[in-house]
Amino acid sequence: MKYYDTEEINGKYIYYAFLAGGTQVLRNQVMINDLNVFPVQDNDTGTNLASTIRSVIDNVRPSKSYKITIGDIADAAIAGARGNSGVIFAQFLYGLSSVTLNKPAINFKEFAESIKQTIPFIYEAIDKPVEGTILTVIKDWSDFIYSRKENLNGFKNVIIESFSVLEKSLKETTSKLRILNKHGVVDAGAKGFVLFIEGIISFLKTGNIRKVAAQSVENVLRVHSNLKAENDINFRYCTEAVIKDLSISKAGLQKILRENGDSIVMAGAENNIRIHLHTNHPADLFYKLKDYGTITFQKVDDMVRQQEILTNRKWNIALVTDSACDLPKEIIEYYQINVVPLNLSFGDNQYLDKLTVNAEQFYDLLETQPEFPKTSQVNEYTFTNLYSQLAARYDAVIAVHLTSEFSGTFANSWRAAKQIQKEFNKPVHVIDSKNLSGALGLIVLKAAMDIEKGESVENILTSINSGIENAGIYVSVRNLDYMIKGGRVSKPKGFIAELFGINPIVSMGKDGKSVLFGNTFSQKASLNKIYSHVKNLSLTRPVWNYIVLHANNQPGAEKVEERMIEIAGKKPVSVVNISSVIGMHAGLGALAVSVLFDN
Repeated sequence: MKYYDTEEINGKYIYYAFLAGGTQVLRNQVMINDLNVFPVQDNDTGTNLASTIRSVIDNVRPSKSYKITIGDIADAAIAGARGNSGVIFAQFLYGLSSVTLNKPAINFKEFAESIKQTIPFIYEAIDKPVEGTILTVIKDWSDFIYSRKENLNGFKNVIIESFSVLEKSLKETTSKLRILNKHGVVDAGAKGFVLFIEGIISFLKTGNIRKVAAQSVENVLRVHSNLKAENDINFRYCTEAVIKDLSISKAGLQKILRENGDSIVMAGAENNIRIHLHTNHPADLFYKLKDYGTITFQKVDDMVRQQEILTNRKWNIALVTDSACDLPKEIIEYYQINVVPLNLSFGDNQYLDKLTVNAEQFYDLLETQPEFPKTSQVNEYTFTNLYSQLAARYDAVIAVHLTSEFSGTFANSWRAAKQIQKEFNKPVHVIDSKNLSGALGLIVLKAAMDIEKGESVENILTSINSGIENAGIYVSVRNLDYMIKGGRVSKPKGFIAELFGINPIVSMGKDGKSVLFGNTFSQKASLNKIYSHVKNLSLTRPVWNYIVLHANNQPGAEKVEERMIEIAGKKPVSVVNISSVIGMHAGLGALAVSVLFDN
């Protein structure tokens, strides 16, 4: 089936034109990454644009109606937008859908007028618009299209003619932005838009829908370039979210975002708005935003860690874990451990564990929110992105995750690893720790230290498996309230236990399932039972190291630390707030000890 030049375009026409343009971007995402030096040189503009486009391809099916199809395209782009340029591109599509007449088909003049009216949408979405970027190129292209609005045979002829305007505008971005001129490159986002129109022009010339529909579109991977990052990163986290039913004005939201970072873009409407900014404190930001709408999606990229992967790798083996791993920040930073956050939700509000909600905030929400929190696994797509970054830079990747009995995170990580291992021909090992929290933290720490020593992958894997056998965690629960709320203990059993003042000790079995280690009649008694157990084990197997954990109970943790120093003869690796995966069930005030014994 072919489309030749026509007086009107309908929903199917615009859908296949988008598909052709999007495919061109997907094919060139690595090249676009190579150009990415503004606003931060994190080399992922191509990947972000590709992810935005992929959201449309995966979720939209064409309607005959132009209005319906462009609306669906805009909604999917807003939902899947990534990065500064991705959100701007999504806002361009949102603007186009907002101003388009409610008609099943539009003529070229109506199309040209809608393109022109879309420009204010993208400029208003950006806190500090910068010329010489994707903004300028879209505006120059729009001006040209509008200048030809009276052309009776416009769709094909004028769009093809517009390419020379795009090329000129793109070339001029180098001289308009100092950082682009310094590196001798054009703006990456602008290049992506030019490629998008180039793909559409190819479709217009051939008019072959079947060819466009049959084109193979590669998976969106974070394959980074060889470009060296040189500019400083003032704000560490590239942060995005979708907020529904915003209860303050866009100006009010923009004020909050300005107080927390820069590179601010807001796309969409108040009932479904996507935000993008760079910030150093995403948890503080989202703790504020929860009062002004429902946070239905969040994404946070650590740009410092991305830059380390590019230019400052300490070792040739990458180490990955998830946020159920309890280790202090300084150890994670020193060993360059990649921590993938689990998803947390309180009702409809969603968070990224330890990234957009910290321990203190989590326990405050646990006490104040009517809904009991839920956790959900890290999806396969997240691991695919991460492993493709790491496989492009490291000789091998080792991932150690929380017990597969508690989450599908291990399974998703394993599937992504198999895909990346095949594509990059690099080993990606994924291990089920059959544990979590401090026990997982000690296993990961031992692996990190082995990597630092220069041990082989085989020796590190052997050490990890040994650690799994020799690690343990013992949690002293203050009361059963939270286990009852979370459904871990039935209400009748909980009532009987509380009636008799029973304080359980929870541990992990060798199969990765939680087990009841013992019952006592007070938290003090349960801690004494833990001390006695660890001391007995240490008589035959020395304590390699240990971690003291607590659920917002620092005074109690300090007392536990004192006793454990007597038993182990050394200070703990750290004293930290316990992972939310355990904390939500153990409840406020819980205390725990994780120990890793030598063989």
